[in-house]
Amino acid sequence: MNSFALTSKAISVMARTKDFDENEVLAKAIQVFWHKGYNGTSMQDLVDGLGISRSSLYDTYTDKHSLFLRALDSYQCKGAAQIQEIVNGAGSAKATIKRLLEFTVEELLGDRQQKGCFMVNAEVEVAPHDEQVSNLVCKNDQQMEDAFYQVIQKGKDSGEIKGTQDVRALARFIFNAVKGMQVTAKSTKDKAVFDDIIALTVSALG
Repeated sequence: MNSFALTSKAISVMARTKDFDENEVLAKAIQVFWHKGYNGTSMQDLVDGLGISRSSLYDTYTDKHSLFLRALDSYQCKGAAQIQEIVNGAGSAKATIKRLLEFTVEELLGDRQQKGCFMVNAEVEVAPHDEQVSNLVCKNDQQMEDAFYQVIQKGKDSGEIKGTQDVRALARFIFNAVKGMQVTAKSTKDKAVFDDIIALTVSALG
């Protein structure tokens, strides 16, 4: 009898925690953390922003830190998929690099609140004293660098990119330009600024 009661209670809890679309909840969590920052976000902010009960929040994510990690991972996976789609598309290496940079700028300038990049914000605010967040940031950085490396190597192999620069060094240089734009977007929405950065960055390919 007691065993059955406990089992029924466990099933009931599981049902409650799944009574929402988790992808939608994570998308909302990203926006809350992105707008307020990790330290500035309270559990009440999350309850209000996610539209789920406090008990469901704790049952599913345990605490604010766990939810933040899930939100950051979701953001990283979505961004990586978008980047890879561009990398896999048709077009020359230089055109692909330019498109990747333009995509970054479009995402940044499309944000009226000028929040910058969620991943970069986490890198600055949380990663220095949080190993798990630091690991997620490093994973994201490596995937982005590798995407640029893949495209540049393709250009080298085809003869389109003729410079003598090391492919890995070029990939790191371009990714560093991306991070710079992600920070710059927090203080300006002047597209001409980013157009200049993109043009000069692409020119480094030779």
